[in-house]
Amino acid sequence: MSNQADKTLCHISIGTNQLELAVAFYDALLPTLNINRVVEHEQAVAYGKNGYPTFWVQIPFDQQKASVGNGSHIGFMATSKAQVQQFYQLALELGATCNGKPGPRSEYGEPYYGCFVIDLDGHKIEASFWDVELADKIYGKK
Repeated sequence: MSNQADKTLCHISIGTNQLELAVAFYDALLPTLNINRVVEHEQAVAYGKNGYPTFWVQIPFDQQKASVGNGSHIGFMATSKAQVQQFYQLALELGATCNGKPGPRSEYGEPYYGCFVIDLDGHKIEASFWDVELADKIYGKK
């Protein structure tokens, strides 16, 4: 496993008012990106890779109603365009709302391919693939 210096973020948490439904949604959806449940508490569940919890779904600690942040979204990394498409299709089947079909987004650069959905609590969720080989050709290796 890579060391902590390789990571930009430790983890991110989103609030839910319907933990069982949210957990069922993410339990089914995130494995499309090879992300699985790694930690479970009474009021929170965490997902990640290699046993490290990077994405938490939880009832707010202050016990107040959860709400979404306007202008924020959670982006998950896909390893292929096919993973992005699988993520998108399954998210819709699980009750998410389309907020941007899978495809390129010129404003993010030619190597980008992604999709956006709104989860059951109203959070904007993205799955994206960055074509490293194409990026190297366009921008050069750094």
